[in-house]
Amino acid sequence: MQKEDCFYLGKIAKKFSFKGEVLIYLDTDEPELYQAMESVFVEFNKNLIPFFIENSSLHKSDFLRVQFEDVSSEEEAEKLIGASIYLPLTMLPKLEGNKFYFHEVIGFEIEDVQLGVFGKIVSVNDTVAQPLFEVLNGEVEMLIPMVDHFLVKIDRENKKVIMNLPEGLVNMYL
Repeated sequence: MQKEDCFYLGKIAKKFSFKGEVLIYLDTDEPELYQAMESVFVEFNKNLIPFFIENSSLHKSDFLRVQFEDVSSEEEAEKLIGASIYLPLTMLPKLEGNKFYFHEVIGFEIEDVQLGVFGKIVSVNDTVAQPLFEVLNGEVEMLIPMVDHFLVKIDRENKKVIMNLPEGLVNMYL
């Protein structure tokens, strides 16, 4: 499994018991969706390794207590601490309406209701306080704020993100 075919679910945060159990911090708003998984991919040296789950349960709302097959001691569990956890993109729940996953809109055209189509989304920058669409218009890169108030429609059929942006925002780049 390649990393680009997966989504980040969380990180192995700490050991839980002397039997090799670990606590996985789940980076999701709906941790209950992931409590009955059969397996996960654990990242080691930039490779994704499948780990099969013997049993798991939710622990304190956003942690998953997990016993992996073939991990039966504190020493084995210790080696997993800090490792990132991934799942295949096919396991993401489908979103509808104007809700979307960041990876889903990469490659979509971006359209303003006043100006029309003005570029293509090449990336999403979520490392800042307000996530931004990184949009390419020819050689010009634009940063467009992902504000719910500006979002008119996610048109999955035509691969477009339609927005009603403040006057002058796009023109500032062109």
